[in-house]
Amino acid sequence: MPVPALIPLYLVVVLLPLTLAWAQGLPSRPLVDDLASGAGFVAFAVILAEFFLIGRFRSVTRRAGSDVVMRAHQLLARTALVLVLVHPFLYVSPMTPPPVWDVTSQTALNYDWAGLWPGIIAWLLLGGLVAMAIARDVSGARYEHWRLLHGLGAVLVAAFGLLHVLRAGRYSADPLLGWVWIAFLALAVGSLLYVYLVAPLFRWRRPWRVTSVTPAAERTWTVTLNPDFEGRVEYKAGQFAWLNIGKGVFSLNENPFSISSAPSAGRDVEFIIKELGDFTNTIGQVRPGTRAWMDGPHGHLTHEGHDDAPGIALIAGGVGIAPLIGILRELAVTADPRPTALLYGNRTEAQIVCREELQNLAEAHGTEVIHVLSETKKGWTGDTGMIDATLLERHFGTKSRRNWLYILCGPPPMLTSVKATLIGLGVPASRILSEQFVYD
Repeated sequence: MPVPALIPLYLVVVLLPLTLAWAQGLPSRPLVDDLASGAGFVAFAVILAEFFLIGRFRSVTRRAGSDVVMRAHQLLARTALVLVLVHPFLYVSPMTPPPVWDVTSQTALNYDWAGLWPGIIAWLLLGGLVAMAIARDVSGARYEHWRLLHGLGAVLVAAFGLLHVLRAGRYSADPLLGWVWIAFLALAVGSLLYVYLVAPLFRWRRPWRVTSVTPAAERTWTVTLNPDFEGRVEYKAGQFAWLNIGKGVFSLNENPFSISSAPSAGRDVEFIIKELGDFTNTIGQVRPGTRAWMDGPHGHLTHEGHDDAPGIALIAGGVGIAPLIGILRELAVTADPRPTALLYGNRTEAQIVCREELQNLAEAHGTEVIHVLSETKKGWTGDTGMIDATLLERHFGTKSRRNWLYILCGPPPMLTSVKATLIGLGVPASRILSEQFVYD
């Protein structure tokens, strides 16, 4: 299924409850009351659909891209929050018991406490859930703890939300619509159970072992895994995987890392990991033989499928070199004849990852390797400063390089700036690939 087909499918799922409510043909009531109900319907359907966007389903992410799916999850969650917040304040009908003849409650709202309290709890929880997500990077909470709380919070929002629509909803009193809501909730929770219970059971049959942990640069390590099972994992150069080292298969202590090895080089899989957080700060202390689990591959940051590109330019910032060096390695192993160039920015010379290997690639495969440092010492002869418009124009501003494939990986500000500059140089947006997992 192509990416454009996913959008109407999503809209059909989200708007189905609203359509079923409209099809009931109940007597009319004030328009704003129906707008209030519609806002609640759409918000609740979006909340339930959100479970599938965070489920790491490769059938979705390989078409849309993991970063696009994550961004959609964030934006849709905030949209649902806005609809939920305004939902109770749009009603204008009096909150009094309806007359005995008004069996469809078109002249008054159902103010029964049994229906109101679940809605109030869901209303408050959703606001807290979105706030917790927005503040994740500044909260200082360990990722695995945040992930557990986020998942449990989402389940509670969905459960109390369902109880509210079934008890207080005028339209959801219809048995068909009621069962649709129940089925949606079951599917949503089922997707969460798949991620936390079923998928780990599949991984349990395919364990990995750490074979080596070696320095790649200052506070940066190359971790090599070997499959402790028959066969191998098929992946594309530039993709990433969720990695769990030294914990149980059901542990939440897993993090996404780009694969830096070449798929054609053998069964081993390598990751370049920098000491940046709770888990990575001790990555250099991992012993060979440690059991590991891998969920992947994910992502679409790969040169495969772009055979018509006359050349390939890789632009990396810091540890963003990890997936790009995997692509360079694959191009070298497969003897790809196209010209390649790597523009690699770091703060200091000591942070250059796999410097000798990059030099060897330049000599053996003909890759043009351009280093740029923001802090230099005496004796440095390469470029200095940042990866900016001037540097990009100097190396990629020629007409012959406009139709190259450009693959970017690095800090979000760098990605935004580089994309804008390349497009300004005449590079088609379809020729620029990147994955961004941190947003303002």
